[in-house]
Amino acid sequence: MSRRRLLILAAMSAVLATGALALYDGQQADVALLQRQVSPGRLSAAHASLERNCAACHTPAKSAEGAKCIGCHVGNTALLQRQSTAFHATVGTCRGCHVEHQGLAVRPVTMTHAGLADIGLKSARQDADNETNRRLLAWMRQHDGSRTRTAAHPRVTTREAALDCASCHGTKDRHQSLFGRDCASCHATAAWTIPEFKHPSASSVNCVQCHQAPPSHSMMHFDMVSRNVARRPDARVDQCYQCHQTTSWNDIRGLGWYKHH
Repeated sequence: MSRRRLLILAAMSAVLATGALALYDGQQADVALLQRQVSPGRLSAAHASLERNCAACHTPAKSAEGAKCIGCHVGNTALLQRQSTAFHATVGTCRGCHVEHQGLAVRPVTMTHAGLADIGLKSARQDADNETNRRLLAWMRQHDGSRTRTAAHPRVTTREAALDCASCHGTKDRHQSLFGRDCASCHATAAWTIPEFKHPSASSVNCVQCHQAPPSHSMMHFDMVSRNVARRPDARVDQCYQCHQTTSWNDIRGLGWYKHH
């Protein structure tokens, strides 16, 4: 436990003890004032209504508990139905990513991939008899350390590589699953783009292997506008190279930059 947290707990204990004595002696105690005295800072705007109700999140001697967070947020179906956030249904630990008392203007989210990996590894250790978890923990021990990188995953740390990227990012996969689920073999956690990526030759005609036409190209708009603007009256939807260039999707052959939406 950090020194700061110990000092906060000590202050809370002292003030609460004083308040208890005051109540015992029949004196008028301002509970809200006592809570403000031990608060480490203002709550975020999302939780501002709980400013005078510490017990809504905290339990004496245990600090904030995940069970109390879940009690309020369990009905957030939008959070649980989205692929990128559905993992909240099984995490059970909130303080690893969500930090409060930082002020009204600060959103209480500090998620990092390393922190998310820590939660997953903790769960794996608790169920170490599971074959998948056993292999994961063995792999972690083999590569020894959370800050190291491997040849297979040069862009992320060993701990981050333990994450199943596709479980959150699968709906954003522009590769249409052709490259498998190991996103970390190419992508980093700090940025999704790859600086070294080079587009295939400008003379390539296999664009549809990676690119899908926008919805407008499946409507009359393609015949009435798109082909006419590009001056390619016979172009098919799957012949991207007839109109587009590799410099930019909106760089139309013989026309230059064009964006009609």
